[in-house]
Parts: sequence; C-alpha cells; structure tokens
Amino acid sequence: MKELQHLNKYFLKYKKQLIIGILITIISMLFKIYVPKLIGSIIDIVNNQLQNPENSISDFKQELLNNILLIIGTAIIAGILTFFMRQYIINVSRYIEFDLKNEIYQQYQKLSLNFYKKNRTGDLMNRISEDVTQVRMYAGPAIMYSINTITLFIVALAFMFKQAPTLTLYTIIPLPILSVLIYLISKEIHKRSTIVQEYLSKLSTFTQEAFSGISVIKAYGIEPQTQADFTTLAYTSKEKQLSLVRIQAFFFPMMILLIGISNILVIYIGGMQYINGEISLGNIMEFIIYVNMLTWPVATVGWVTSIIQRAEASQKRINEFLKIEPEIKNNTIEPSIIKGNIEFKNVYFTYDDTNIKALKGLSFKLNSGETLAIVGKTGSGKSTILDLIGRLYDINKGQLLIDNKEIDQLNLTSLRDAIGYVPQDAFLFSDTINNNIKFGKENATDEEVIAAAKNAQVHKNISKFTNGYQTVLGERGITLSGGQKQRVSIARAIVKNPQILLFDDCLSAVDTETEEKILNNLKKVSAGKTTIIVSHRISSAKNADHIIVLDDGKIVQKGTHNQLINIDGYYKELYIKQMSENYTN
Repeated sequence: MKELQHLNKYFLKYKKQLIIGILITIISMLFKIYVPKLIGSIIDIVNNQLQNPENSISDFKQELLNNILLIIGTAIIAGILTFFMRQYIINVSRYIEFDLKNEIYQQYQKLSLNFYKKNRTGDLMNRISEDVTQVRMYAGPAIMYSINTITLFIVALAFMFKQAPTLTLYTIIPLPILSVLIYLISKEIHKRSTIVQEYLSKLSTFTQEAFSGISVIKAYGIEPQTQADFTTLAYTSKEKQLSLVRIQAFFFPMMILLIGISNILVIYIGGMQYINGEISLGNIMEFIIYVNMLTWPVATVGWVTSIIQRAEASQKRINEFLKIEPEIKNNTIEPSIIKGNIEFKNVYFTYDDTNIKALKGLSFKLNSGETLAIVGKTGSGKSTILDLIGRLYDINKGQLLIDNKEIDQLNLTSLRDAIGYVPQDAFLFSDTINNNIKFGKENATDEEVIAAAKNAQVHKNISKFTNGYQTVLGERGITLSGGQKQRVSIARAIVKNPQILLFDDCLSAVDTETEEKILNNLKKVSAGKTTIIVSHRISSAKNADHIIVLDDGKIVQKGTHNQLINIDGYYKELYIKQMSENYTN
C-alpha cells in the first residue's frame, strides 16, 4: 500500500470526521454483537421452561418480553448508528475525491507543453476520473468495512472465548487458511488491476480522439475501420476485465466453503459439548449466529482487498503525474511590472520531444510600444519565438530578456497577465461567445466585450446569431467558421488590454478586405503596446516598425517593409508573388 500513503495528508485533514465515524462504527458493532447473546438467552429461557414446566408462566413470559424488547431496541440503535457511520466515513471519501481531483488538475495546469505532447488527453482524463473513483472506494467503503470487520472479529471472538474457549478454537481453524489464500490472490489482483486501468485509459484516449476527429473520419469514409479498431481494443479490454473478475470470483465461493466448515464444526463440537453438559443449547445458537455474522465481514475481506488493490494500482498511475516536476517554475514570488521591452541574445532552442532545433543563435531587440513582424517559411521557428516570450518553454542557451531581466527571473503570473496571445489554431471553449471573449478578462463589461469584437471585425457576425453574444459554441468552437474563430480569439486578446500582444498567423482564415480592417483597428488598439505579428502575408507585416525574415531558426533578413522589398531575398519574392496573386484575383 506504499502508493496509497499519498492520501495520508487527506486523512489527517479530515481526522476529526474519521475518528467520530470510527467510534460510531465500533459502538454500532457492539450493539449488533449483543443481539446473538440475547437470542441465546431466549433459547436457554425456553429450554429451561420446557425442562421445568412447574416454573411460573408469567415470569417466563416477562423474561421473553424483556429480551425481545432488548433485541428490538438494540437493532434500532445499531441501525441509527450505522446511518451516522456512513454519513461521516463515506462523506470523508467524497471530500478526499474532491481534493484529489483538484490536486491533479492543479498539477496538470503547472506541467509544461512538453508533458502534453507526450501524454494523450484520454489518458489524462481517465486518471482524473476513473482512477480517482477507484481511490475514493478505498478512502470510504474499504475503510468503513475494514473497521466493521476488525471490530466484529475482536468483539465476537471475545464473546465466544468467554462462553466456550474450546469451541471457539475449532470455529476459527479456517481463518488462517483464509488469510494465506487472500494474500496469494490479492497479489494477482493487483497485477491484473493495473492492466485493466491501463486499457481503460487506452479506450478513453481512442474514443476521445475519434469524437474530436469525427469530421475527418467521415470525410475519408473510414467509419468501418475505426469501428473495427475500437472493437479490437474493446475486446482486449473486456478480456483483461474478465481475467480480473475470474481471479476475484475465487473469493466468495472459497469464503462460503470455509464458513460452512465453521458451521459444521460448531454444530458437531458444540453438540458434543452440550451432551457432556459443558455448554448450554443457547451457547450453540449464539455460536451459529456469530459464525454467520462473520460470513459477510469475511466475504468483504476479499472485496475490500480487491478495492485496495485497484486503488493502489490507480493511485500509482496518479502519482506518476503528481511526482513530475514542472519544467516551467515561477522563480519570483513578488509581482513583476512588465513594460514590454523584449530582447533575444544568441538564443538557441531545441524541442525535447522531436529534437528539432527550432532556433539557432537568434538575436533581436524590440522596444516597448514597437511592432515587430516575423516572416518565414513553415518550420523556420516563428511560432517558437512567441512560445518562448510567453515562457511556455525555457530556452536552452543564450539570453531572453524582458525589460532587461532574464525571463525566468520575472514573476510568471505577472508575465502572462501582461501578454495577449492569439495562437495559430484558435481554441474556443464550449461556452457562450461572451464568456469566450471574457476569457481574456473575466471582469470585462459588456461594452468592453462588444468594443473588442468590433475591433476584431466579428461583431456583425455575432449580432446575426439568434442569441447574439449568448450563443453557446460547440466543442472547440465548431459552431463558427475558421475566420470567425480567429476573430473571436483576437477579441479575447484585445479585451485583456495587455502590454504585449502576440499574433501567430491569426488572420490566415480571413479575406484580404477583412484583414485590412482588422489590421487598421489593431494599429489603434496596439498603440503604446509591444506587438509581434507572425504571418505568411506581406499585408500583415508591411506596417510593422521592424520586420525579420527567418529561415531554419536564423534571421536571414531584417529591416522595414520599404527596405526589404528593394533587397533581393525571400521577403521580396513573397511580396512579388502575393502582389501578382492579388492582381490576378
């Protein structure tokens, strides 16, 4: 149970509720245990009356009534205590589930982009849902039934030894055998549980990717192949589940057999002792009830063992992620004031997952309030520059300075608060358009949202929707066209009113006329702000204060638009080509 030690901090957090729940459990079991003694007493009273018919009938009836009332009262009290026991212990398991999910989610947010490139979304979802559910079963039902079982065994055996030590010893003969078998089987359950959880992650990943890419699947007509792949994976997962169930199936028949043997021993040995006058008939009845009362707790040993083994396997998978140290750390507690001066000094950067050398000795300087346009072929390192400025990655070599300070010495929250970033692939959430724009500034007014949408040239489109800004978008903003998604994403960055604006080829899906309007609006909005525009279009770059042309992670040209169109090179070629295309159109 080494992996489950991670939960100890939560048990300490809710120790008061757990202690109360445990105490209630013990008291509840004491009341339950007392019932067989009362029943045994009734048997002895009846047996005594049969053997001595001259005894008073009224006294006999009164004794019976007293014992019956005690049984009813004991059962009611035990039932009420059981209710409160579940309220305390099971509720704690829900609190722990809530805390653990939050801990995992916070860790997910801290981890770098490299982590998400190496791990699939379906697997991440499975660990925060299915795996946490398995752990919750350990933190609640497993603990509750374990306490029940332990209390019942201790108290019941104490009562039994007090009544008939020899008979008790015969009764518990099967228990050591049961313990050894549970140990052997639980090891196998742990191994198979781990495999089952891994296949559940694979299923989650496959279905998540299939649903996300359903348009591609339909466009290529590969539904039969996708269905076949899913069926194969589901069948393998089913076999792994059945493999686990088969080993779990040994528990109950084995326990029922051992309990049956205990019953036979009680009847035979107890009967012999009764004949010899060593115990009463009521004692035999008590023992039979005690043995059968132990049937469920003994059976739950297997069930609880299974829960613990599955929880152990799940917590191990959770711990794998929780133990990962985030690559990007906030090294400064104090907030940083960001003005927007940016400087790259001989910066080198290689992507860890692909080993692609994106930047090779890149150097440039951009003063606060200036606009820089970055042009270059696909894969030349343009987007990487923006990712480094947002500190989504840390550089490998050189210096990246913001306001003359190393970027990793700035408060990470302050840095990202000062940046408005529009990615190449606009991502919108399954929420209203209004809330998607407000994602850039949570407390933005409706007027600010509309103003941002107007500057992004998307207000007219939104106004035509039936519900306007309250239109709920589909997953990843599928309700909108590519150009509309880009413009909503631009509005999100504008409403934030940041000191640094980063636009990563965010006008590729809009027509030239709309692009021109957006650029004119952005020129007004970005006044006094440091702006970097990555683009394949000369029209987006021409008004920038500085333009750099990248090729294979290096700057091959730099200057203003007027300077670069008069110099032979990539920029001039791109300019002529695009001018020609515009003239043809």
